[in-house]
Amino acid sequence: MARKGQQETVKAARRPEVRLPELSVWEAGELEPDGDYDGLEFADLDLTGQEGVGAQFMDCAVRRCVLDEAGLRKARFLDSVLEGVRGVGTDLAGASLRDVELVDARLGGVQLHGAVLERVLVRGGKIDYLNLRQARLKDVVFEGCVLVEPDFGDAVLERVEFRDCALRGVDFGGARMTDVDLRAAGVLEIARGLDSLAGAVISPAQLFDLAPALAAQLGVRVVA
Repeated sequence: MARKGQQETVKAARRPEVRLPELSVWEAGELEPDGDYDGLEFADLDLTGQEGVGAQFMDCAVRRCVLDEAGLRKARFLDSVLEGVRGVGTDLAGASLRDVELVDARLGGVQLHGAVLERVLVRGGKIDYLNLRQARLKDVVFEGCVLVEPDFGDAVLERVEFRDCALRGVDFGGARMTDVDLRAAGVLEIARGLDSLAGAVISPAQLFDLAPALAAQLGVRVVA
């Protein structure tokens, strides 16, 4: 929620500036744990169930790939683009994403708990049950996307923006926020964690919509 004077001083998130070099097509078969992938394009591949635990992707493009149950725990994505990926149960727990664009993704139950996201743009697409518990987000923008029941429980959010996106049933329980801008979210439905909104900025209209839940949180009865 906006503290006095904060609306004027909220800091904008720094967006990634990904400039991919000329890429080589990846044709090596399956991902490998601790693999090192540099300057590669992964396009129209079925990576279901493949294990890339601890792998590093630098200057890579992952386009229209299927990531069902893909094991990418503690993977690192640097200066890379993930476009049109889809999948259920993708495991990115503890992963690191820096200077990354995630565009038009269709994901469900993706695990990013304990992950670190810095200068990340999530644009378009739909992600159901996104797990970002205990993650650290710095300079992250969610733009034009739909997030259904995302979990930011106990996460740390700094300079995070939600622009023209829908947040349905979001859990902010225990989250710590600094310069989190929710004003441009098209839909803001908070299921849990209203008391964690200190450090966030909301619009007057959003405050009106949240008023009944805030009153209940404070134990205030509103009687006509």
